[in-house]
This record gives sequence, C-alpha cells and structure tokens, in this order.
Amino acid sequence: MPAKKKGSVLKVAIIGCGGIANGKHMPSLAKLSNVKMTAFCDIIQEKAGEAARKYGTSDAKVYTDYKLLLKDRTIDVVHVCTPNKSHADITVDLLEAGKHVMCEKPMAKTATDARRMVETAKRTGKKLTIGYQNRYRPDSLYLNKVCREGELGEIYYAKAHAIRRRAVPTWGVFLNEDQQGGGPLIDIGTHALDLTLWMMNNYKPKSVMGNVYYKLGKKRDAANAWGSWDPEKFTVEDSAFGFITMENGATIVLESSWAINNLQVGEAKTTLCGTEGGADMWEGLRINGEKYGKLYITKPGLDATGVDFYDGAGDNPSELEAKLWIDCILNDTEPMVKPEEALVVTEILEAIYKSSKTGKAVYFK
Repeated sequence: MPAKKKGSVLKVAIIGCGGIANGKHMPSLAKLSNVKMTAFCDIIQEKAGEAARKYGTSDAKVYTDYKLLLKDRTIDVVHVCTPNKSHADITVDLLEAGKHVMCEKPMAKTATDARRMVETAKRTGKKLTIGYQNRYRPDSLYLNKVCREGELGEIYYAKAHAIRRRAVPTWGVFLNEDQQGGGPLIDIGTHALDLTLWMMNNYKPKSVMGNVYYKLGKKRDAANAWGSWDPEKFTVEDSAFGFITMENGATIVLESSWAINNLQVGEAKTTLCGTEGGADMWEGLRINGEKYGKLYITKPGLDATGVDFYDGAGDNPSELEAKLWIDCILNDTEPMVKPEEALVVTEILEAIYKSSKTGKAVYFK
C-alpha cells in the first residue's frame, strides 16, 4: 500500500460497532475532514449497517466477517473495538494486510498476545496504537508536561486509582472472563496504570504482587449504577489490587474495583510523589511541594481560555486522540500511545492476576 501524503484523506474501517465504537471512535472520526469511514464490521449485521448509515460514506461496505474486510486494499486504517479476547488476532491480521491499527484498550487479553501485536507492527512497518484516551485530557497533558520538565523530581512512589463504589457494567461481555480476561483490573485499572507509567516515564517493572477479589459479585439484587447484575454471569473479579516494584526502586500501588464499600471513588486518576514535588487528581489537578521553607498546593486553571494544547483540537479527549492518531499516520510520526508502552501495561496486569492465583510475587526478566 503506497504511503499517504500530508493532505490526503484516509479511508477508515471500524471492526466492532458496539458501545465504545459508538461512544468514542466513530463520533470523533466523523469530525475529521481528512477521514472517510468506508467499511463497518460487526458479528451482528444490523449494528454494522446502522453504523454505516450514520457515519459511513454513501458507498460504505458492511461486513459480518472481518477477514473479508482484509482484502479491501483501499482501506488505510482500522479501529478495532471488539471484546478483549479477539484484539490480538484481528490486529495481527490487519497489520499483515497492510493496515494501520488503533486497537481499543486493553491491548490484549494476555501478554503473549500483546507481544505478537508489537512484533507484527515492527515487522510490517505499520502503525499501531492503543485507545488510552485519558492521556488526552487537559489535566493529564498538563501534568505530563510538569513531569517531563522535572518539576516533581524523581517520582519514586505513585498510586493508580480506578475505584467505583457500585458501577458494574452489565451489558455486552464485560462479566465474561473468557471474552475479557478479567473485570475492573483489565477494564478500568488499565487506564489508571497507563496514566501512571506515562507520567513516571518508567516502563521497567521488576516485580509484582497482587490480590484479586470475588467478594460482591455473587450478591443478588445488588445496588448498581446500571441496575442489578446477574450473579450467575459475573465470572470476573469485583476488585483487584497490585503492588508493583520498578527496576529503579520506584513503587506503584494499583487499586481497581467495580463494586467495593469505599467512599473515595474515582477512575483514571494518578497520585505521584517525587523528590521535588507531588501531584494528584482527586480535587482537580493539584501540584504540591515546598518553596522558600513553606509547603504549597497549586491548582492549575485548566478550564481557562487558551489552555488547549493543540490548535483546533479543543479539549475533548476522544476527539484529540483521533486527530493526533490520524495526524501521526499522515505525517509518519510516532503515535502518542506507543504499542511498547501498552505492552508493559498488559504484562503488569497479567502479573497481578497470576500473583493472586499463586500467592507469590511475579518477577520480570
């Protein structure tokens, strides 16, 4: 497939036309003038057809088998929005077929699958990124700049927060361990861990200890944001926690839950402690430190005019994610979320599950 020049219009396909595709990917892509959505695939034909009518070109194609889509040489980019179990196989096939791929988070159900994705992207020379849209929030972008400028010094302790009190997703296959690989840890814990590693710019884990709990999932008629769940279908954990030690001695504590008796709730948040200062996202973004012999707390005014980080991008994280992803293809630059970084997230999540099962620490080579 010939390289696209800046100013070109990319033809994009969507595989998996469910909630995340409709809630994030397709609406964001539809706002870009350098994108046309020309193909839609879902195992339920009606979903693909509805997506094509709403977001596609007049001649958009509809598929129920993604392997038929592989043969369409006009497609430049594919967004994979399917259950976690199928991420790797679909992505690898797409990369082999010469397509650039954005795959929804988490990267894959297993670290082995995630490594296959990275290796295939390197071998084929096609671009691959993972849908960690929380990096594109104004507070995340600001804090990352603070970290990159060294204002916090060496970040040696951090917490990755993904805590819901009672917000268990009851639709789709979220409760299905076979399809998803886990519950809140792999669903929302993955966002919090990605944010934390990105802020620290540290992707070298040494060891992981974890505990995974199945304490509330079997309750009947439980209070829940989206209505009571079916205990018989709840085959994943309801909460999970990890203690991660990095090669340089830094420590990360990861906490995740869909259901827990805890009033301090919040997801896709990070707390950072460095030698020169700290930061957290509990009451908006707060930077803390010591200056002239006094302690201080600063809250950046991220809602103020002129805070946008990219001209014309606005501050909608999903739209900025889509814009920068398409730009990196047209300009032949690296995506903001590199596949090698997403691989480390998957490796750590898998280690937490493994440690919980064995009762032992998991060590990285």
